[in-house]
Amino acid sequence: MLLSGTVIVDAETVIDDGAVVVDGDTIAAVGERRDLVDRFPGHERREFGIVAPGVVGAHVHSVQSLGRGIADDASLLDWLFDHVLPMEAGLGAEGMRLAAELGYLECIESGVTTVVDHLSVAHADEAFDAAVDLGIRARMGKVLMDTESPDGLQEDTDAGLRESERLIREYHGAADGRIRYALTPRFAVSCTEACLRGCRDLADEYDGVRIHTHASENRDEIAAVEKETGMRNVHWLDEVGLTGEDVVLAHCVHTDESEREVLADTGTNVTYCPSSNMKLASGVAPIPDYLDRGITVALGNDGPPCNNTLDPFTEMRQASLLQKVDALDPRTTPAETVFEMATLNGAEAAGFDRVGALREGWTADVVGVDTDVTRATPLHDPLSHLVFAAHGDDVAFTMVDGDVLYDDGELLTADADDIRRRAREFDVPGA
Repeated sequence: MLLSGTVIVDAETVIDDGAVVVDGDTIAAVGERRDLVDRFPGHERREFGIVAPGVVGAHVHSVQSLGRGIADDASLLDWLFDHVLPMEAGLGAEGMRLAAELGYLECIESGVTTVVDHLSVAHADEAFDAAVDLGIRARMGKVLMDTESPDGLQEDTDAGLRESERLIREYHGAADGRIRYALTPRFAVSCTEACLRGCRDLADEYDGVRIHTHASENRDEIAAVEKETGMRNVHWLDEVGLTGEDVVLAHCVHTDESEREVLADTGTNVTYCPSSNMKLASGVAPIPDYLDRGITVALGNDGPPCNNTLDPFTEMRQASLLQKVDALDPRTTPAETVFEMATLNGAEAAGFDRVGALREGWTADVVGVDTDVTRATPLHDPLSHLVFAAHGDDVAFTMVDGDVLYDDGELLTADADDIRRRAREFDVPGA
């Protein structure tokens, strides 16, 4: 397939009249449209306003998709323990499968080709199966919670770790490597030391398994961890083995100098979730400082109840604007920086090689964006347009691993109308 238009290769390279040639699951060529049309005359041709790398949602909660709007205007711990966790506990297997389908549908429709997904304690198989079936690329895992957790979610430490190991053996590397596992303790408040250390042991035992958790999102959370452990959050996570190049920490809004040194020295990945941080009034993450230290910062929407959208373009816009107003400096976090967070940095955090840019020999995760809309007229700078003006519903085409998942408003891997119908009819706990 030959996909032509303005090609955004990565945050630094744009080809005004370009093309991307896909052969199987691989990008065979990237360059000027006229040259590639001559070199590949037999390929099916598709044309879009912009052809870009698929976006990486480096921290999402697909299984919270049925709870969009149930917990607005609440502080983090009240939002979590009074609303979202009870909803998760009451969903059951059917609800978990439906929530995951709904979340992945929204992602695919919006140009997200890869997610780092923090599931729930029970019925994780349902989300894994949904990811396999819908075709999205995912780093995902069952949540562990073995203390300070509501009924229906707290579990025995060893039982949770055993179930995690079963899921690793069953799903890590599934769908030709498109699905990979992450140990996902919820956060330090709801996990014992034994649980956190057990996650590190499992990650070390199985090649390519990562760790994904929340950290330092909210001052009350940090105070609770310090009261229990005598240490600030990042130092505690480092103590129990939850830092390193195979770790993705969501948020990291409130960190001190010593914690930032730990993140940089260990190569720990951070995911910035600006809309969630604003909606829950958690604060502003020190993203420019992280980047200056060489910390890999990815971008994520978090969950639908605290955003309330999985649209990655909205998140890119918020990511830049929040930093600008916090620094009172319009030069902070320009479009190029934010786009790299949403693509290459996200792929690095998720642990997928050759993903996040449109380069010869890389994996064919590609999106086509419609620019025949008023907000794209005139189109002076395509990268600026994607970060500051585009919407998820401008996406017309989503390809993962060379497979077309979404084309011209239609999901090709499942019945989107049926997913939406079942979601409307489902009795969501707490809604």
